[in-house]
Amino acid sequence: MKVLIVKTSSMGDVIHTFPAVEDARLNRPDVTFDWCVEEAFAGIVALHPAIDRIHTVAIRRWRKALFGGATWREVAALRRTLRDCRYDLVIDAQGLLKSALVARQAGAPIAGFDRASAREPSATLFYDVTYAVPRGLHAIERTRRLFGLALGYQPDLSILDSGVVPPAGTLADITGKTAFLLHGTSREDKKWPIENWIETARLLIERGMTPVTTWSNEREKAVAEAIGKAVPSTIMVPKSPLADIAAILGRSTLVIGADTGLTHLASAFGLPTVAVFLATEPGLTGPRGSYASTLLAASGGRVMPTEVVAEAERLLKRQALGQGGKN
Repeated sequence: MKVLIVKTSSMGDVIHTFPAVEDARLNRPDVTFDWCVEEAFAGIVALHPAIDRIHTVAIRRWRKALFGGATWREVAALRRTLRDCRYDLVIDAQGLLKSALVARQAGAPIAGFDRASAREPSATLFYDVTYAVPRGLHAIERTRRLFGLALGYQPDLSILDSGVVPPAGTLADITGKTAFLLHGTSREDKKWPIENWIETARLLIERGMTPVTTWSNEREKAVAEAIGKAVPSTIMVPKSPLADIAAILGRSTLVIGADTGLTHLASAFGLPTVAVFLATEPGLTGPRGSYASTLLAASGGRVMPTEVVAEAERLLKRQALGQGGKN
């Protein structure tokens, strides 16, 4: 059986789909998987060994030139490619109108959430079969349940395995005990203040760990440079391909991050990960893993660096004792 997964974005949503793929690999070894994803996240999908072929879309870019000839040539080429693959089933794991329209291009039966479960009920108009999955569940569990219903098995929700390992990478090795500080995120209300990152870096130095940080745009570069200036022992990784950042991330001792895709990737790698959530609900989309934890700011409150480092120490101790578990 040949299945196409449609989960185009964002990075965190893509990573949240990995456990469902791992379930399917164990329960349906007869199934092969391809994936359709936004071009920026193709490298993330490639981390999962069960994915054979990756098709890319550029919806964000296409929207900027909706009536351009190049846009429609790319869309037509994608449609031809998907149809040539002759899929037996498409699973729209996103539940949005845009993902349903992409799924439709494959010309195969589409499975997805039902109207009460999908993020955009209008997407279900394009599905051939729909399944009820409670919306109040974490995104990882929702997707695992959807795959199980679509492919005819019951996932073991007591086990969580993303099935991904860090890539080798090409940047120079960073050795010793390192703590990757993931300060960059897409929304201003998700950003932890610079002074908190600086204080966290200082506390980590006191505990014998080297802070590591990076950046992907000029605003993030300014934050990374501010941390490096205040705490000179900090290693600043220059703007780099995602695979290289993932390789360094995967070799880190500890990860502390805002609500951003790389924080989710750290937890998928099984690393001790402390996520700082200031404006979003971690119960539905927060990092999950044996050594992942989320600190949530109360309404109008703050998350203090001392709290974050204390939680990091707790996770590191639990990892050392081999006492994994669910969060």
